[in-house]
Amino acid sequence: MLRWATCSSLPQVYKGLDIITNKVSPQEQRLCRHHMISFVDPLVSNYTVVDFRDKAVALIEDIFARDKIPIVVGGTNYYIESLLWKVLVNTKEKSSLVSGTVTDRKVELEQLDAIDLHCRLRQVDPEMAAKLHPNDKRKVARSLQVFEETGIPHSEILQQQQEEEGGGPLGGPLKYPHSCILWLHADQAALDRRLEQRVDDMLAAGLLEELRDFHQRYNQEKVTENRQDYQHGIFQSIGFKEFHEYLVSEGNCSPETSALLLQKGIQALKQVSKRYARRQNKWVRNRFLKRPGPNVPPVYGLEVSDLLRWEEDVLKPALEIVESFIQGRKPPVEPVKMERDVNENKRSHRVCELCNRVIIGDREWAAHTRSKAHLHHLKKRKKLEAAGHAAEMVRDSRSTETLGKDSSMPFS
Repeated sequence: MLRWATCSSLPQVYKGLDIITNKVSPQEQRLCRHHMISFVDPLVSNYTVVDFRDKAVALIEDIFARDKIPIVVGGTNYYIESLLWKVLVNTKEKSSLVSGTVTDRKVELEQLDAIDLHCRLRQVDPEMAAKLHPNDKRKVARSLQVFEETGIPHSEILQQQQEEEGGGPLGGPLKYPHSCILWLHADQAALDRRLEQRVDDMLAAGLLEELRDFHQRYNQEKVTENRQDYQHGIFQSIGFKEFHEYLVSEGNCSPETSALLLQKGIQALKQVSKRYARRQNKWVRNRFLKRPGPNVPPVYGLEVSDLLRWEEDVLKPALEIVESFIQGRKPPVEPVKMERDVNENKRSHRVCELCNRVIIGDREWAAHTRSKAHLHHLKKRKKLEAAGHAAEMVRDSRSTETLGKDSSMPFS
């Protein structure tokens, strides 16, 4: 069986930063053939999900043609979705030359002000604008790019995909109807401990040397010219930007300051790794478990909290599930199911005037109204209202006193 790996984070497609992106080791790759790893130049910043999908789908078709089974391993959720459903919009090849550098339209749009971008989108595609947060510049810019390069609103194209036979809320029809998803999940405390240990293992494996070398070869000049970009390409890797202060100050500050910046980077890497893992699990729950339907592959949960029970809890049941799918039999275990709130509106659009924020989604609104920041502003407003009410009562009492004095005067 060939194993096809997307990666635990998109930057694995780029050459370099093997430790920080946790690439599959050469020893593991010798056990099973891998694809889509270390083939994009690290200075390429406009590698898109469409590029990824086109190359990956060709590989999947080739694997099927040789009677093998592709296994997609990964955590970059949007990229996995691009392989499961017809969800992407192909735009025309269009680029412009800026200061000698070829830049695509989406990157150009992302340089504009977020409010201006969202205003532009509201004018040409109000439906998509209502779904996207004004601060989500990348998605807003993408929707504008789709409209500019196709002449059709992004929301209209997505609606057409969903209305195709076999389509649904997640997109067009499934590309591979007999897919199944193996969801490896762990107790949160155990997962957090493992992620922290993973960072420590990376440091022991030479993480700092790798970051330092990559910074000197690819990023130092950009930082000097104040044009570093941690939003595109391999530079968006979890871990690289967290060590920015340490890398740019190394050799230019005291050893004590350098040590503090290093510890700051290590702690930031541990925190962002845990947040990313939470987002991955949230994506599985929201995109698959809470939206059951004919166009959603079944999800089978595998408990990985105790690594000593790997064979009993993970390997053996995974092999049984896959074998059942290959043979056309019902798997020995039921897929994971989750209750969902049918009344929940994920696209509701509210403005919190207290906090001057746009909140999209019922659940996000509920969370916002319970947040410390919102409650602080609410408490502050109540104090101001109470003070204003007290001042008004004082004014009323003075007015009554004056009226009383005037009423005792004789009429003329």
